[in-house]
Amino acid sequence: MRNITAVAGRDTLINCRVIGYPYYSIKWYKDALLLPDNHRQVVFENGTLKLTDVQKGMDEGEYLCSVLIQPQLSISQSVHVAVKVPPLIQPFEFPPASIGQLLYIPCVVSSGDMPIRITWRKDGQVIISGSGVTIESKEFMSSLQISSVSLKHNGNYTCIASNAAATVSRERQLIVRVPPRFVVQPNNQDGIYGKAGVLNCSVDGYPPPKVMWKHAKGSGNPQQYHPVPLTGRIQILPNSSLLIRHVLEEDIGYYLCQASNGVGTDISKSMFLTVKIPAMITSHPNTTIAIKGHAKELNCTARGERPIIIRWEKGDTVIDPDRVMRYAIATKDNGDEVVSTLKLKPADRGDSVFFSCHAINSYGEDRGLIQLTVQEPPDPPELEIREVKARSMNLRWTQRFDGNSIITGFDIEYKNKSDSWDFKQSTRNISPTINQANIVDLHPASVYSIRMYSFNKIGRSEPSKELTISTEEAAPDGPPMDVTLQPVTSQSIQVTWKAPKKELQNGVIRGYQIGYRENSPGSNGQYSIVEMKATGDSEVYTLDNLKKFAQYGVVVQAFNRAGTGPSSSEINATTLEDVPSQPPENVRALSITSDVAVISWSEPPRSTLNGVLKGYRVIFWSLYVDGEWGEMQNITTTRERVELRGMEKFTNYSVQVLAYTQAGDGVRSSVLYIQTKEDVPGPPAGIKAVPSSASSVVVSWLPPTKPNGVIRKYTIFCSSPGSGQPAPSEYETSPEQLFYRIAHLNRGQQYLLWVAAVTSAGRGNSSEKVTIEPAGKAPAKIISFGGTVTTPWMKDVRLPCNSVGDPAPAVKWTKDSEDSAIPVSMDGHRLIHTNGTLLLRAVKAEDSGYYTCTATNTGGFDTIIVNLLVQVPPDQPRLTVSKTSASSITLTWIPGDNGGSSIRGFVLQYSVDNSEEWKDVFISSSERSFKLDSLKCGTWYKVKLAAKNSVGSGRISEIIEAKTHGREPSFSKDQHLFTHINSTHARLNLQGWNNGGCPITAIVLEYRPKGTWAWQGLRANSSGEVFLTELREATWYELRMRACNSAGCGNETAQFATLDYDGSTIPPIKSAQGEGDDVKKLFTIGCPVILATLGVALLFIVRKKRKEKRLKRLRDAKSLAEMLISKNNRSFDTPVKGPPQGPRLHIDIPRVQLLIEDKEGIKQLGDDKATIPVTDAEFSQAVNPQSFCTGVSLHHPALIQSTGPLIDMSDIRPGTNPVSRKNVKSAHSTRNRYSSQWTLTKCQASTPARTLTSDWRTVGSQHGVTVTESDSYSASLSQDTDKGRNSMVSTESASSTYEELARAYEHAKLEEQLQHAKFEITECFISDSSSDQMTTGTNENADSMTSMSTPSEPGICRFTASPPKPQDADRGKNVAVPIPHRANKSDYCNLPLYAKSEAFFRKADGREPCPVVPPREASIRNLARTYHTQARHLTLDPASKPLGLPHPGAPAAASTATLPQRTLAMPAPPAGTAPPAPGPTPAEPPTAPSAAPPAPSTEPPRAGGPHTKMGGSRDSLLEMSTSGVGRSQKQGAGAYSKSYTLV
Repeated sequence: MRNITAVAGRDTLINCRVIGYPYYSIKWYKDALLLPDNHRQVVFENGTLKLTDVQKGMDEGEYLCSVLIQPQLSISQSVHVAVKVPPLIQPFEFPPASIGQLLYIPCVVSSGDMPIRITWRKDGQVIISGSGVTIESKEFMSSLQISSVSLKHNGNYTCIASNAAATVSRERQLIVRVPPRFVVQPNNQDGIYGKAGVLNCSVDGYPPPKVMWKHAKGSGNPQQYHPVPLTGRIQILPNSSLLIRHVLEEDIGYYLCQASNGVGTDISKSMFLTVKIPAMITSHPNTTIAIKGHAKELNCTARGERPIIIRWEKGDTVIDPDRVMRYAIATKDNGDEVVSTLKLKPADRGDSVFFSCHAINSYGEDRGLIQLTVQEPPDPPELEIREVKARSMNLRWTQRFDGNSIITGFDIEYKNKSDSWDFKQSTRNISPTINQANIVDLHPASVYSIRMYSFNKIGRSEPSKELTISTEEAAPDGPPMDVTLQPVTSQSIQVTWKAPKKELQNGVIRGYQIGYRENSPGSNGQYSIVEMKATGDSEVYTLDNLKKFAQYGVVVQAFNRAGTGPSSSEINATTLEDVPSQPPENVRALSITSDVAVISWSEPPRSTLNGVLKGYRVIFWSLYVDGEWGEMQNITTTRERVELRGMEKFTNYSVQVLAYTQAGDGVRSSVLYIQTKEDVPGPPAGIKAVPSSASSVVVSWLPPTKPNGVIRKYTIFCSSPGSGQPAPSEYETSPEQLFYRIAHLNRGQQYLLWVAAVTSAGRGNSSEKVTIEPAGKAPAKIISFGGTVTTPWMKDVRLPCNSVGDPAPAVKWTKDSEDSAIPVSMDGHRLIHTNGTLLLRAVKAEDSGYYTCTATNTGGFDTIIVNLLVQVPPDQPRLTVSKTSASSITLTWIPGDNGGSSIRGFVLQYSVDNSEEWKDVFISSSERSFKLDSLKCGTWYKVKLAAKNSVGSGRISEIIEAKTHGREPSFSKDQHLFTHINSTHARLNLQGWNNGGCPITAIVLEYRPKGTWAWQGLRANSSGEVFLTELREATWYELRMRACNSAGCGNETAQFATLDYDGSTIPPIKSAQGEGDDVKKLFTIGCPVILATLGVALLFIVRKKRKEKRLKRLRDAKSLAEMLISKNNRSFDTPVKGPPQGPRLHIDIPRVQLLIEDKEGIKQLGDDKATIPVTDAEFSQAVNPQSFCTGVSLHHPALIQSTGPLIDMSDIRPGTNPVSRKNVKSAHSTRNRYSSQWTLTKCQASTPARTLTSDWRTVGSQHGVTVTESDSYSASLSQDTDKGRNSMVSTESASSTYEELARAYEHAKLEEQLQHAKFEITECFISDSSSDQMTTGTNENADSMTSMSTPSEPGICRFTASPPKPQDADRGKNVAVPIPHRANKSDYCNLPLYAKSEAFFRKADGREPCPVVPPREASIRNLARTYHTQARHLTLDPASKPLGLPHPGAPAAASTATLPQRTLAMPAPPAGTAPPAPGPTPAEPPTAPSAAPPAPSTEPPRAGGPHTKMGGSRDSLLEMSTSGVGRSQKQGAGAYSKSYTLV
């Protein structure tokens, strides 16, 4: 342990540190004594010894620290403590001292360890001997000696003693007293008025002297001084000088500075203060106000030592009146003051600044500030629109300049933009503390002009800038006006109304909601709502599908973009009465007698009456044995039972009962059959008696017209008036036998014969009596009866012709034609039995007619005439659509010919357009219209109708299409799709979907984040809003919607972006550019360039080729026209005899239209026309020269399907012109064809010319048949239909199987025998567009509309016709003019010109059947179009003879030209004429138009002459035909050796 030095009087700590563990105790010892042994000693537990207030004698010495580490073992260590004593300074004091005195101060240390060092300090600085101060130090003492005390010796003196123990000090203050004295004496001085002035006076002494200033007023000798009052203006400075902050004139006088400190005598000194006055402004207005535009004066008064200069400044600019003429300055003296005046003439806004007047003299200057405020009316406020609503707007304004006057208020004015401000509305005296306002009671959807004024006490501002705002729309405030209800039908009410008043519409009326409800008992009272778009000021809507004869209440509401307005008052109307929808119930029939029956029934259910029951109607008709119906009769009654009297006896009756209302007859009950009871029969319908030998006669009779029962037998009565027998003889025969031979009669005696029929009711009335006398020679007599025989078609019919006579008569049957009787020849169809009965197998309509049976023997002849009527199925009705609604289609029709049997009803079939599931509806024969109900809204339907008679169902009408009202949904562009979008949700407004008139059944929504593949789906309804949830924040989405109803589906797409987490929007997506973007760009740009280059090159090549073709067409145009004329000049000299070799006329043109005008105007007569060839054999009967035509009936089978389109007019809609179709559906699909019957006519006399449109179409080739149908029948030989859609019942333009080849002689005015006219081409126009169309072939039929042409139209050649020279060519005798069912004598004139030019359309007598037409100019348009599929031309062997006969009278045979899929037969030269050279074989391909003549064929000639091949032209305009009379052999061969096409 280290020794320790302690300082006496202080505390000391002695530590005994022990390292190690454990130990038991630590103890301290001094001088072997265990410590502590007194109160100043403390031993701590850690072994530390503390000595308090150490004493040198007692505490100094050795100390021992003993540590017990084991019970019997301890360790110890000692430490020596030395105690040192610090110095102790005895107290000392400084006595009072005066300047000049001697001073001795001792500093004695009374105790402390030596050595001790003593030093002195003054004010903390070490004192060094010198300057009158001496320090003397000894061992324990030091003294301070001052030889002469002065002020500098003042201070604090410190004696410091230090030894090894400590340093101590003692401090005392020395104070030296000095009497006062002047350091600076006061002197006379000048003070400047208003400025600060200091009167100098500085004194010294200790204690510091006290200075007092005194003042004696006046400039004379001072009489009396008064202490200067020390105020804020006058103060004594620390250096004893007097400070006058603002020298005043009253400060003039003597001033005395007096100082004293109690040491010595007081001192004082006086001075005189003179006050000088500087230039000063004594009077000026601080603020003043001027009115803009008025004069204003500013005055400024100054005083001070003269001279004084006054200067005016505006702001920082000195005013120079010589430069600014608006200012003037005037100065004048006013006693000791100077007054300066500044005049403003007049005051302006720029004068609202600080003006200053400056007064200047030698002693100073002063400035007076004048704040001039120029007041004026305020500037108008700046107005802005914060918010505009439907009926209010929020304005905010800012007042920029108030005119230096407090704003006292604001005025707001507004008006309709179209009005003048004279009709303004105002909001006045708005508080100036308000800077915004709401203008209310505005009218929605109006345009307003708004302006504003501000006011102060000066006046009103100018108006603010005029703002124009448009208020938003609001729901209408008024209901629709003049709502009226008009029942239209039993299920519809027409609602009419006018728009709400203009001032109540509050916007654009977008549409209306019509609410209707049934007010009948038991109804739920809920309104059904339909919506329609607004169309104008007056609206009409028809409510459909209502209950019949029910009361409905209707209200109408208008709506705009903002909402729906109030509804109109409910108006009630009752639907019209309708016919009962159910028949009477429990219908019963009971036959009472042979002519009386009782019918009873019960009332239909009340709910089905649909009106007020007026009564019942019983309909009944008889059904005859032959299948015919009797006249339909009806009886009306109000009872539920009726007795039918006067009925035919033993007759089957059909009975129906119906209820009727004011609207008409209701549904008939099911047919109830009843048969009247038997009665005695009527007399036989006829009776004959003829002698058969000298002793016998034969009597024959007809069954009774009214058998009134089942004939059981016949009774024949024979009486001889001269024989004397009272009763006649009676003979009986079976009911099947209608003749009887009575023998054993007397020759030469007359007999009376009569017959009576017998039924179970008894014998009926007798026939008339005939007288007969047996004869030795019996001339031929027919015992069968003539008359009318009616039979259904396709049945075997027997026409009896039983004859008697001696010798046996010969029987011959003939059939009457118009002018002759044709013998009936026996063949597979006709057979004459040995008894004279004519058997006709499977009769057809053409078998109808008058048949004459003639029985002849040597004694004479007898005849009967039988009129055979063959009943056929009825002709097709003409079906049209009269009305459509959203759920119904009303059809009307005109029945066709009934086929000889009354129509028993109609079968209506309908289906959805794209379906083949047909539904049947059976309609009564008396109906001519029908309403199809409960149909789908906005859907196309196909409808067809067929009539039915006793023979069967007739041909089905043309299929028409009709569409119920309505369309697919669409989304309104006026509606906002999204009403709210945040970061995770989007709300969609689905009310923007317009249902198109059909209720929306489903809405499907799909959405996905942009750039992803998977769509999320959601189904909703259109009633309100839908939420898209769980969206990603700050993401662009794609949305697509699909709304569907029965009419179809509508689509809508949109994009939207969700908000960021903080509600901010995100920017649009920019396409990211990857590494391959350059390649993509290059590919994107390069592909179109390459394709465009290829396209241009291809177009150039095509146009070049077309140009070459057009040039060729132009060169050949005139040649073609001449060929057309030469074609029309051809004729036959002699008609062909013998069987037909195929069609005589083959107009090989898919579609040609001819229109001829006369003075009476244009009348369209035909639809699709063609012809059926007829040979001379069919006209072999004698001709009546006075009649025009001889008719022959022809029945031909249906054409097979491979023949292409027949007369397919099924695409024609009612009321439309079939010529106007632009397309016809491709006809390759399977078609059901009917067999048909046509009446062909051979014309003989001229008839007036008619105006017609002939639309020719070629048909199949294998049968060589073409068909003509009249527009009056709207004929259709095909059941399928084209899907034409134009409005509800429309004509669709369909595409044809062939490209249209020609439009011929459009609006041409022709002269007589135009075919012989001379043509000159005057001008031709051919354009690229026309050639493009004409040279493009297609495999579809194309019908084109005949239109007016002008020479400037593309593809037109104009021709001029001149009168021809008379020619005497013979006309063909056989003319086939096919008209369905009925021949028309004027139809020869209806044939196309090139058809009438053919030989077998010419009369033998050379007379032309059509009258002369004055010469007209004819224009031809688009006569031909080229085909791209095959070589469409005509090629003949130029080495062959002309196809026509060389001169009149030469007989002809037939030569055949074969076309692909078609056969064309033409007359061939007779046996004595050199035959034409054979053409190429059928296998040889067609040649080009200008090709060399083909090689002769090795095939042997057929049908009397060689074949001539017509190269592959299915549609060649120039038919193979005979050349005109008088043409040379060379001309005939060369004129047709080349194909021509005119565009």
